[in-house]
Amino acid sequence: MRRPWPVWRTGLFLLGLAALLAALGPPIDGLVQRLFSVHMVQHMLFTVAAAPLLMLGAPVRPLLRGLPRAVRAGIVRPLARSREIRAVLHFLRNPLVAGALYVGGLYAWHLPGLYDAALADDRIHVTEHAWFFVSALLFWSVVIDPAPFRGTLGYAARLPYLLIAGAAQNTVLGGLLSFSTRLLYGAYAQTPERFGVDPVTDQRIGGAVMWVTGDFVFLAAASISFFLWLAEEEEMQRRRERITVGPRR
Repeated sequence: MRRPWPVWRTGLFLLGLAALLAALGPPIDGLVQRLFSVHMVQHMLFTVAAAPLLMLGAPVRPLLRGLPRAVRAGIVRPLARSREIRAVLHFLRNPLVAGALYVGGLYAWHLPGLYDAALADDRIHVTEHAWFFVSALLFWSVVIDPAPFRGTLGYAARLPYLLIAGAAQNTVLGGLLSFSTRLLYGAYAQTPERFGVDPVTDQRIGGAVMWVTGDFVFLAAASISFFLWLAEEEEMQRRRERITVGPRR
């Protein structure tokens, strides 16, 4: 790298990789067929841990620097300059599109029919994982500045986006699961009690995992956006003051 690279970026990126590996490896991946709560932990690792941490790591420049020069010049550069690819990325990173893909997928994959199908068929399950992870990357790219790119929303607009498309939807779905009095997913109907927890109680625990951990991350991100917005407003005010005072001198 020609410029000094902050170590904390590398640390966050490695934490994101660790969260992704934890979600896909044992013991979590081996228990998702038996415990809904563990499956929910896996989903949370995809969406509110691995995705934002990887984006905060701003890995684009370091990863490109690690490629052979011939690959960068012959493959990466033409792709980056392609109008079609740039148009697709611009469309997908539109806040409305990214939010719809993330929230829509969140609800759709938790419909009983689709959820049970994912547990019964490994191909559907892989598709589910890919949807959660990729849609989460798009969602967080709207509110995180993954250098050399910038988030597609200003700091002020990131607040309602995180609170409405993130925390509110997470609360609704997590609350429905937490307070449900019947088992929603037939895949767990024949699952015997594990660790002294019956399937309905396990489902409620899974809802609480979504509710608490998801809201914590979204509210923390909204708080950070709020303070960044204040800092931006203060900097703009100082610039206006310098412009106003300058001519008088």
